[in-house]
Amino acid sequence: MKLHREGYLIITTGLTILTLLEWGFYYLYTLTGILWLFAILSALVLTVAYLIVQFFRIPNRTCVFEPNDVMCPADGKVVVIEEVEETEYFNDRRIQVSIFMSPLNVHANYNPVSGIVKYVKYHAGLFLVAWHPKSSTDNERSTMVVEHPSGNEVLFRQIAGALARRICYYVQEGQQVATGDEFGFIKFGSRIDVFLPIGTQIDVKIGDVVKAKLSKLGELK
Repeated sequence: MKLHREGYLIITTGLTILTLLEWGFYYLYTLTGILWLFAILSALVLTVAYLIVQFFRIPNRTCVFEPNDVMCPADGKVVVIEEVEETEYFNDRRIQVSIFMSPLNVHANYNPVSGIVKYVKYHAGLFLVAWHPKSSTDNERSTMVVEHPSGNEVLFRQIAGALARRICYYVQEGQQVATGDEFGFIKFGSRIDVFLPIGTQIDVKIGDVVKAKLSKLGELK
C-alpha cells in the first residue's frame, strides 16, 4: 500500500495541526492532572490522524480483465442501476450504474475500459449529498468519454459530494488509456456514474460492495 500524491499536503498539514493539539492537551493535563480527559482527547487525535492517512491510501491491486469487460472505476457501493436519458454527451438512452464512495473508501478513480478519450469536461456546481437524485446534474463534476476498440463509447462522471470540495482528473481528449489506469481522484465523500450502451451485460446489482480494479461492472456487446 502507498499514499496518493493528492494527500501529501493535506496529510502533512493535518498531522502538524494534530501534533500541536496533542502538545496542548498534554500541557492541559500537566496543569489539571485529569488523566481520563487527556486519554480521551489523545484517542480522538489518533483517530483523526488515522482517518486522514487512510483516506489517501492506495492498495496494491492487480487488474486482470477481458478486452470487453467494464471494470469498476471506484471503491464503494452500487446505488443506481437504471436506463436513463444521458443529456450531456450522448443525448440518448444509456444504462447508468452509480457507485457511492463513503469517506472510508479508497478515492482514487480508474478507467473502466481501454480506448481513446473522446471528451473531457469539468463543471462547477453544488455540493449536495452524493446520493441525492440531482447530484449527477447539479453538483461539481467532471465527465469523461472513452471510445472502446469495439466502437462502443463509455461515459464516466466524477461527482462531488457534501464533503468533497475538489475533483482531480488527469486525462485529456485524444489520449490513449488502458483499463485500470488511474484517471482521477475525489477528495472525500463522492460518487461515480458510469453510462453504458443499451444491451451491455450488467454483472452487479444494487447494494453490491465493489472495488476498483477488482470488480467487474459488466461486459460490452
